Amino acid sequence: MVFSSITFLFFFLPAVLLLYRIVGKRWRNLLLLLASLLFYAWGEGIYLLLMLVSISMNYVMGRVIHVSRSSSSSRFFVTVAVVLNLGILGYYKYGHFVTDNINTLLELLHLPLFNLEPIRLPIGISFFTFQALSYIIDVYRGKTEPQRNVINLGLYIALFPQLIAGPIVRYNDIAKQLTDRVVTAEGFATGIQRFFFGLSKKVLIANPMAIIADQIFALPVNELTAPVAWLGIFCFTIQLYYDFSGYSDMAIGLGRMFGFHFYVNFSYPYISKSFTEFWRRWHISLGTWIRDYIYIPLGGSRLGEIRTQINLFIIFFLIGLWHGASWNMAIWGIYNAGFFLLERTRFGALPRKLWVPLQVIHFMLLFMFGMVIFCNTTLSDAMYYFITMLGMAGESASAQSASLYLNSKALLEISVGVLLAMPIYPALRELRRKISDTLPGRRQFVFNLSVHVTKFSVTIWLVYFSCISLASGVYNPFIYYRF
Repeated sequence: MVFSSITFLFFFLPAVLLLYRIVGKRWRNLLLLLASLLFYAWGEGIYLLLMLVSISMNYVMGRVIHVSRSSSSSRFFVTVAVVLNLGILGYYKYGHFVTDNINTLLELLHLPLFNLEPIRLPIGISFFTFQALSYIIDVYRGKTEPQRNVINLGLYIALFPQLIAGPIVRYNDIAKQLTDRVVTAEGFATGIQRFFFGLSKKVLIANPMAIIADQIFALPVNELTAPVAWLGIFCFTIQLYYDFSGYSDMAIGLGRMFGFHFYVNFSYPYISKSFTEFWRRWHISLGTWIRDYIYIPLGGSRLGEIRTQINLFIIFFLIGLWHGASWNMAIWGIYNAGFFLLERTRFGALPRKLWVPLQVIHFMLLFMFGMVIFCNTTLSDAMYYFITMLGMAGESASAQSASLYLNSKALLEISVGVLLAMPIYPALRELRRKISDTLPGRRQFVFNLSVHVTKFSVTIWLVYFSCISLASGVYNPFIYYRF
């Protein structure tokens, strides 16, 4: 089940919200846990058992680590817990990747090959595994007390608003909210608005961009031209941002409806002027998780410049593999690492001498080249796409024109996508505040009321158009659905 579905919007969510109001404070965590398990089982079936194993295992290990924290065995138990969590993630996500690479080597040596049956990747496994790891490690470090109530810990790991595609929530950030949270009318209204804003980003921008991108990526090589290739990767870049940030907005909004406060996961990454700035704005919860639980333990920037560069290379390599079990993804991570490290040198200062809009354009061009690696399944496909983008592939008589994909509707969607990728909303909010501060009492009240009415009207229209789009069958799964 996904948020952008009729089943979720008109049946699951209203039922859970209604029951949440009925059961009262005592039973609300149990209700949310059962709802979250149902939400997961809806799409995963038997893998619900894997979720229950993760909850039980981390509950027991958290308690054991806490009890043994004053003894030397504490390190042993936290190692066991980390290995078990990563073992589950490694088997389901990287089992075939590792086996295929080993078999390639064995084949060269004319040795018998390993045979691994097909493995279906459980949805959201990267997200709930990282959350479980942060809980275990923070208990070991003494930053948080172990959860004594298995229902509360289960809710933290399985909470359906952010279960499938994040943001990655630290246990320490919501530990108090698990037992003591309040749903206010204002918070609930804010949550609804944030949810439908995210839904509209997904349905009204990401989905149409996905249709164009998928059509272009499916073209035979003899029909691909440089303009069409650029259009395809441009639409995919827009799709990726609105797909993932839309999900994060929906997750944050849903959390507010139930009294949880999740941190922002995106901060207008497409206005970045460098890869360094981009990774501070993109998928913030993953970046901070990697920083706190891998980069800093490796030594961070405390052990000299060479060691710092090695550590940065390692974390970007791992970020690439986190996004997918393939060499394409690993190379995509290395691609980002290369520019990240280059920006730390004197050569990295050269783009900063450009006019700011040109810095953004320069970064986005490099970023889109990286997206070619990200969205192609093989390196050979990515290389051919690169060659085509650079106009070096030649054109056949059957080559297509980019205008075939750019009707008035598509142009409008692309324009809105580009516009909203910039901090328009914060600028309008600041303008509203300045205007409001200059008005006398009654006129200020009328002005603020008109702003709220406008926001409400816009939300209603977004809901309407999103639901119409969903009802017409225009739907794409989330890109991060099985990460």
